[in-house]
Amino acid sequence: MTGARRGPGRPPRAEAAEGPDARTRILEAARAEFAERGYDKTSVRGIAKAAGVDPALVHHYFGTKDEVFAAAIEVSFEPELIVPAVLGESTEGIGERLARYFLSVWENPATRAPLLAVIRSALTHEAAAKVLRGFVLRRVLERVAADLDVPDPKFRAELAASHMIGIAILRYVVRVEPLASATPDEIVATVAPTLQRYLTEA
Repeated sequence: MTGARRGPGRPPRAEAAEGPDARTRILEAARAEFAERGYDKTSVRGIAKAAGVDPALVHHYFGTKDEVFAAAIEVSFEPELIVPAVLGESTEGIGERLARYFLSVWENPATRAPLLAVIRSALTHEAAAKVLRGFVLRRVLERVAADLDVPDPKFRAELAASHMIGIAILRYVVRVEPLASATPDEIVATVAPTLQRYLTEA
């Protein structure tokens, strides 16, 4: 029967054959949709339309909207790269490396827009906040904390993250001066010693 409906999560044969290209288009579309519309107004159907694929293909690759949201965050932060880059060979300079990497992600226009959507959505929508907490905790903070030789390493890592997220909100969302106009180097020089203390001092 030609009009039979496909089961959920089963992509059309032509779209499934596109493989990684289709997945990449979905992720790019998701980042753009979340950036423009926010979490609550973005739908899987809207992401699929923007990517030029069937909604079933979005479910096939990512499952729910929450999982697409998490994947869009991951594309911006790249935890597989950030964790080794921040940890380095030793804890010496870890505060500066964390601050510099975090700001480099926010200073890049390609990654800033979806991150702005993430922060704004997390402040107003519990589902988005839950996804962000889960991603930050599981994929970044817990992995950093595992390498810290300090009491309460997870708590220390969360303090460092709260410091940087607070800077992101004031600098990029609220745009408070003079923080909004400060150079990344100025911010790193001031913030790095505090992050270093959080992450290394007993």
